[in-house]
Amino acid sequence: MSLKEIDLEGMETLHVIEKANKFNRWMYETIKPFCKGKILEIGCGIGNISEFFIQDSQDIVLSDLRENYLEIVSKKFTNPTIKINLIDPEFDTKYDEIIGTFDTVFALNVIEHIEDDKQAIANCKKLLKKGGNLIILVPAYQFLFNNFDKELEHFRRYTRKKIETVIAENHLEIVNSFYFNFIGIIGWFVSGSILKKKTIPENQMGLFNLLVPVFRWADKIILNKIGLSVICVSKKV
Repeated sequence: MSLKEIDLEGMETLHVIEKANKFNRWMYETIKPFCKGKILEIGCGIGNISEFFIQDSQDIVLSDLRENYLEIVSKKFTNPTIKINLIDPEFDTKYDEIIGTFDTVFALNVIEHIEDDKQAIANCKKLLKKGGNLIILVPAYQFLFNNFDKELEHFRRYTRKKIETVIAENHLEIVNSFYFNFIGIIGWFVSGSILKKKTIPENQMGLFNLLVPVFRWADKIILNKIGLSVICVSKKV
């Protein structure tokens, strides 16, 4: 699958999610306890999660594969930006200056876009200092693969065990892993599998955003055992 120079569906989705401030804060607050020191965000998009780190005065570098996203975040924020291709065959030489320099690397909804996910995780690991944390969020359950996934150029969806296996194959130590956003499964399935929508409807995301307090409560009730996404936190030993 070749990379679209301008990802229209991805851009539209990011702009819809941009307005979902409660949802974005929920995601941020979920990964925040695992973030420390100098942080690198892989796949910052238009900065929907980045802004919370910046508001909290965290030391964060923003990166993406697409130039147009980096242009957008460069206008929004003063933080440093860098173009990173996680499967660049010359990764070690091209990114030599930043290898081993970060205390935290996180990639939210990124790894599913990469066919060789093991190599992508290996290169994330290279960017970490020893003892640094890697935080990965990916979409959950292959049976939920639908029109949204196709339009967003996802190769696959994951189970908790599947993402843990990829992490473990790279000799990273699993710190924690859990599912995220249980009730979101319903909206994803109805809009993407039944109604065959190509992008997340803005009105649906707006309603979802209003109900985030309920959804957060639901995740706590089921102890994060099921969810639309799965989060895996690991450490470079």
